[in-house]
Amino acid sequence: MSGSHTHALYRHGHSPLHGVAPQVKIVGAFGFVIAVVLTPRTAFWAFAVYGVVALGLVALAHIPPAYVARRAVVLAPFLLVALLFPLVGSGERIDVLGVSLSVDGLRDLWNVAAKAGLGFTIAVVLASTTEITDLLRGLEALHMPRIVTAIIGFAVRYIDIVAADFTRMRIALASRGYHARSVRAWAMYARTIGTMFMRTYERGERVYLAMLSRVYTGTMPALTGVPVSGTQWAAAVALVGSAMAVMAVSRTIA
Repeated sequence: MSGSHTHALYRHGHSPLHGVAPQVKIVGAFGFVIAVVLTPRTAFWAFAVYGVVALGLVALAHIPPAYVARRAVVLAPFLLVALLFPLVGSGERIDVLGVSLSVDGLRDLWNVAAKAGLGFTIAVVLASTTEITDLLRGLEALHMPRIVTAIIGFAVRYIDIVAADFTRMRIALASRGYHARSVRAWAMYARTIGTMFMRTYERGERVYLAMLSRVYTGTMPALTGVPVSGTQWAAAVALVGSAMAVMAVSRTIA
């Protein structure tokens, strides 16, 4: 981790948010998401306010909407499960295009979609404007245990390596005439993943031995801190404070 490693979501740029200290962005993102999660599902106006703020941050970070939309595919599993809520929910029901749907289920669907979408947008803004090394510096500045930041750093670094290994194994299978055409292919992919697990475990041992040979004592060296101006902290407090105020009002009138 001595060298710089840029994760796939990071977008090099010179937007106002790119220049904000990572610890400020982490606090702002975490506080905003907490406010969103604590907001009652029936406070539609509050979610509209959050949406405007989230879209404003996307624009401030100079992130193209198409970039966010392409990565929203990670929300698909959550939304697919949430689509079942109106069908299996209990209580009052209404007919929509001839289909009986639960009112509570529809509200649960909205709750999951709205909160997951807002949380995802804020996460994209944070990841797109913060390199992984800066993110780790921010976490250490917020007194995150150094062992945790080390684990995160290694995980991000080796996810790319494991993904590259899997791609090479798929190419090797294809070069030998193997083509997955049915569910029976799952057995082959299961064996492939098992092989990757063993390779990853062995790689971990080799990396650990290499670290010991370089006088690793159980803790990673401290990362250089990033200076923070009072203006940046004031902006983060204003963002989180406004979101918390909206949440508090929504819970009062819910």
